[in-house]
Amino acid sequence: MTLITTSDMKIKSIELEYVAGVTTKKLPDIKLPEIAFAGRSNVGKSSLINALILRKSFARTSSTPGKTQTMNFYNVNGELYLVDLPGYGYADVGRDFKASWGPMIERYLNGSANLKAIMLLLDVRRTPNADDIQMLRWIENAGYEPVVIVTKTDKLKRSQLPKAYKEIRETLGLSGETKMYPFSAVGRVGRDEIMDRIDEILS
Repeated sequence: MTLITTSDMKIKSIELEYVAGVTTKKLPDIKLPEIAFAGRSNVGKSSLINALILRKSFARTSSTPGKTQTMNFYNVNGELYLVDLPGYGYADVGRDFKASWGPMIERYLNGSANLKAIMLLLDVRRTPNADDIQMLRWIENAGYEPVVIVTKTDKLKRSQLPKAYKEIRETLGLSGETKMYPFSAVGRVGRDEIMDRIDEILS
């Protein structure tokens, strides 16, 4: 059953219901489907979530990489949770947090009973690095088909995009069957396609 449809989606309620950090011993016992968003610091996870829920600034965004250091669980319409995972790979994030980040995320990926998909966000201007590749492997090893979203597509000229997409695909070793979803927060470009994918996952 589809819980959210792109064509007639109306956000009746949105609430930041749970916040979990590296010291949280027990994850929230959630009975609703969860869609999680992972990616490097400042890749645009919060901006994507804001676009999906048709809000300008509900999910907390920051121009400072590494600002979000918790897992934020957003309850949408009492039907679905969008989970903003803390960004990885930023050098100025505290050493203790970086050491705890991996175990925290692995525990979530392997322990959430209702997690339906993990969407991996990549900046179109950045070649995927070792952290991105490791995140992709975690997603695959946890038994999920990765959903790859390429963000900030407005930052490149249209003629530059095919080369950037090709480099991302080849660096990650994605098969030709794995679709990538371009996204820009400017004008919410790509939002409907991503919502359609969420519909498919929840159906």
